Amino acid sequence: MISYDNHLQRRLSALKGQYGDTAAYEELMAAGDPVVYEVYEMLRPEAAGELRSGLSVVHPGRVGEEFYMTKGHFHSIIDTAEVYYGVQGRGVLLMEDSGGEWAAEEVEPSRAVYVPPGWAHRSINIGNSEDLVTFFVYRADAGHDYGTIERQGFRKIVLREGQGYRVADNPHHAQH
Repeated sequence: MISYDNHLQRRLSALKGQYGDTAAYEELMAAGDPVVYEVYEMLRPEAAGELRSGLSVVHPGRVGEEFYMTKGHFHSIIDTAEVYYGVQGRGVLLMEDSGGEWAAEEVEPSRAVYVPPGWAHRSINIGNSEDLVTFFVYRADAGHDYGTIERQGFRKIVLREGQGYRVADNPHHAQH
């Protein structure tokens, strides 16, 4: 069993401004600011050649028609790639670069998804009742740039559609 050095919980309040349905967001906040996701990391020195790894656990839930998701980020060292490996549940890894390209890759157990260097990424749990658990690994000195996504959002959003999902343009995305 891997021992994790760091455990982080992100509540809905950490995702303020990232969901399109403000009324649904405020209603959930009034009911108690739920934990949306957790990260368990095996910390390594922030040095070239070291790898940081861990588990990301996105709980099931929705804000309006949008699923629970991680904040999403670029890496501070922009040419950093990352790999996610599905352990449990069903999800979508939403990715985009600064030039306008985007991709939405399904995540499920035993499926690896590669995030290219220079691409922002966000995990989204599209399941109804099961946690989305992924293993991740990236260079330990890469850092995180959450601010860009906090300011402009992602170009695309993932919405519930019937028993599945669809990817749509984000009407609140700020072009830069």
